[in-house]
Amino acid sequence: MAKRGHLFIISAPSGTGKSTILSAILKQDPTIRYSISCTTRPSRGSERDGVDYYFISDDAFHKKIDSGEFAEWAEVHGHLYGTSAKFLDNSLHLGHDILLDIDVEGAKKLYAKYPEAILVFIAPPSMEELKRRLAERGTDSTEAIEQRIRAAEAEMAGAKQYHHVIVNDDLTRAISELKTIVDTY
Repeated sequence: MAKRGHLFIISAPSGTGKSTILSAILKQDPTIRYSISCTTRPSRGSERDGVDYYFISDDAFHKKIDSGEFAEWAEVHGHLYGTSAKFLDNSLHLGHDILLDIDVEGAKKLYAKYPEAILVFIAPPSMEELKRRLAERGTDSTEAIEQRIRAAEAEMAGAKQYHHVIVNDDLTRAISELKTIVDTY
């Protein structure tokens, strides 16, 4: 029987650099799997269906809820997001490590179902820097940025419940820290 894989649950406020860090880890180690969430929100920028998210309709999402396909699901910023239970269970059983990008509330739900998971929180160096990054990204309205900042403040309060906290004040170092954590398990 293959050694069971590890589930790394990664959370961070929007704009912290989490996607960039995760992409770098996945390029460094192609044996690690990435859990692609389903969402009802439209794609942003260069996001691709089946790579960044599975972009589906509200109706399709609700059918997946009704059939029990999600390990967890939630409404975030007015859109639905869900994690495939089948992908997680099959990948872990086959011995694959998984990186899963999810908000703090979703992380709590998943950790309750997968208590062996490793929780990693990526924090911005400051709220001012986070606001600057969100504005610089150019994908959100001023109102949406303010909503994301309020959400970030709540998420930061939950960081103390994570096994590891990485402050992304230097991208290269943050990538190295996450790679070290993954390699440790």
